[in-house]
Amino acid sequence: MPRSDLYSLHRKLVDIESISSHEHKVGLFLESYLQDRNYTVERQYVHGESTAKDDRRFNLLAYPGIKRQTRVLLSSHIDTVPPFYGYSLREHNQIWGRGSVDAKACIATQFQALQDLLTSGSISHDDASLLFVVGEEIGGDGMRAVNDLGLKWEAVIFGEPTELKLASGHKGIVILSMKAHGKAGHSGYPWLGANANHLLIPALAGLQGLELPSSEKYGNSTLNIGQIQGGVAANVMAADAEAKIGIRIAGGDVDLIKDQILKAVRKVDPRNDIAVEFYGPGYGPVDIDHDVDGFDIITVNFGTDIPNLKGEHKRYLFGPGNILDAHSDHEHLAAEDLWMAVEGYKKLVLAALHR
Repeated sequence: MPRSDLYSLHRKLVDIESISSHEHKVGLFLESYLQDRNYTVERQYVHGESTAKDDRRFNLLAYPGIKRQTRVLLSSHIDTVPPFYGYSLREHNQIWGRGSVDAKACIATQFQALQDLLTSGSISHDDASLLFVVGEEIGGDGMRAVNDLGLKWEAVIFGEPTELKLASGHKGIVILSMKAHGKAGHSGYPWLGANANHLLIPALAGLQGLELPSSEKYGNSTLNIGQIQGGVAANVMAADAEAKIGIRIAGGDVDLIKDQILKAVRKVDPRNDIAVEFYGPGYGPVDIDHDVDGFDIITVNFGTDIPNLKGEHKRYLFGPGNILDAHSDHEHLAAEDLWMAVEGYKKLVLAALHR
């Protein structure tokens, strides 16, 4: 597979909008692309917001041989964050576009790596397979569904932007919402109502003052108040207010951190006017295998699908691009990084197979 084919696949992937919960079209493209290259491709439907029969979301399991059960799995996600903007090639061979880094670069280069290994005879057709999932950016419902496939692997190589370095671990995460309920009224007569914004703000300040755990490996835990909304006008007391918060966990116990959060809220809200809801169980720091020579080693602060896939397999995290460019209005990577990622994935597959 020449470089032009790799760049073409990457471009086609980036040019298909696949914001989380709307991955149907890119799934159709990949399914056809892999089938045309003699892969057996299985769909695994995943429940979510898209419920119309012709727009259902699905994971793709693809294998080049007879067996769906392989020793090694290469995996990444087909969804992206919003907003969508298409592919463009700019000066110095920089490739721009939503998903150009996170994570369509991983999809294209994982496929290329597997093709190269098969063509060279370095591995057999039943040694490795591909898995591309939906929903990684919104909690990992796609990867959690993979646990129902009844498959096990010796090693899984997860694709995320790690600057072509091998990650030895990443921070954990807890995501929650806080909803305050007040009573609307004229702002000139505040004693006749209850402003939900005024209830919410002290609780948020309380969270900002928490002493969250840290560790030598992952540094400090960080708290991000990512979204706040409440009220309808400056002269109306807000009846409702809501905030969404994410905490990147560098150490400690997830349940104890949740308890810290609840105590901080109740300290300023003894009447329970604020409802706290956690999205999923959350998880602590994730240690990752990094025992393959020839890679620089890093830790990363972002989350992945690694904790969503159960099993006793070895876990590797690697990919092209920089996370600081992902999720931004300047998402891009150097075209040469794609080829370098292919070589990195090949090395990881061979190491996982002890070759």
